[in-house]
Amino acid sequence: MSAQKGSAFLLKIGDGSADPAYTTVAGLRTTQMSINGDTVVVTHKESGGWRELLSGAGVRSVSVSAAGIFLGSSAENAIRTHALAGTLEDYELSFEDGEKLRGRFLIQRLDYAGDFNGERNYTLQLESSGPVLPA
Repeated sequence: MSAQKGSAFLLKIGDGSADPAYTTVAGLRTTQMSINGDTVVVTHKESGGWRELLSGAGVRSVSVSAAGIFLGSSAENAIRTHALAGTLEDYELSFEDGEKLRGRFLIQRLDYAGDFNGERNYTLQLESSGPVLPA
């Protein structure tokens, strides 16, 4: 396996249709994804003092965070609209090797900032709702 460029790790937002087309969120400098899983402990007296976990149980989720410079793109405007409305939307994460993950996400947090002599930037936190699967 070869190394992959971070610049090719892209976040894309769906267009709201039943079979969505995805648009890259412009201006991103950093994208991060975390796959989370709750554990279900099934340890009992015969476990020999070792914790045992139940495979396939518990709640799984995917968290995505991103940061970039604001460019005023249609994707950025759609993100702001969904953040203000609290609505779910389809998103795609794509990687340099062609792998893609798709799922529905809620914008948990959207922050804007800007220094007097710098660019306007934003940070974004998404939380999955339902399965996130390879496309």
